[in-house]
Amino acid sequence: MSNLEIKNLNVSINGTQILKDFSLTVPKGEVHAIMGPNGTGKSTLAKALAGHEDYEITGGEVFLDGEQIVGKEPDEISRAGLFMAFQYPSEIPGVTIANFIRAALTARLEEGETFKAPAFYKELYEKMDLLKIDRSFTSRSVNEGFSGGEKKRCEILQMAMLKPGYAVLDETDSGLDIDALKVVADGVNQMRGPELGVLLITHYQRLLNYIVPDKVHVMFDGRIVQSGGPELAEKLEAEGYDWVKEAAPAGAGA
Repeated sequence: MSNLEIKNLNVSINGTQILKDFSLTVPKGEVHAIMGPNGTGKSTLAKALAGHEDYEITGGEVFLDGEQIVGKEPDEISRAGLFMAFQYPSEIPGVTIANFIRAALTARLEEGETFKAPAFYKELYEKMDLLKIDRSFTSRSVNEGFSGGEKKRCEILQMAMLKPGYAVLDETDSGLDIDALKVVADGVNQMRGPELGVLLITHYQRLLNYIVPDKVHVMFDGRIVQSGGPELAEKLEAEGYDWVKEAAPAGAGA
């Protein structure tokens, strides 16, 4: 089965339940967007999928192409094929972008495989050109002193090089001006295809003008309450989220 399948996922933080029987399937080859008001659990979903230690999964299952990832360490989840682009990427002083990506790729080598530096740099520079990143960027420490746009481009560069089966982009549009947004969106669109499933988490419809999703899901009180096509995002942009709360199943928001 070529999909990211989330089944009845329950997640708590410090004893407070945030996700409540959350279920969603993202097939490879599709882009799904999750939208919803603040505090509804969107970023909790992203961090729980990545195996963040502060987010306790109290029930449910998550499968990558049929492989259960609940309970695995973050590096195991990454090697299984899940990439996470965070809303606020961490700085890693003293580690250059080139060395960081190279280390990540080396960790994925099968026994007996060797790393070929010329091929690595050739591909790295190709991806950087695609994302309109100056090649001097590779010698900078990861995210240290970066603007918001540079951090997000760095995340997408990592994604392009690691070639995951699934990517979760947690508010990738946060803090971006329109030019940076277009560049990042173009990078994601260049990677769209049958070998990649994408889950976009966003507040705003503007990102979806550039990365047009196959499906849009509306999240409220820790669960999906509405699903549809791109027109659903346009409705949210025009009408806000009040109608979602009114249409939510009994018990949501209680």
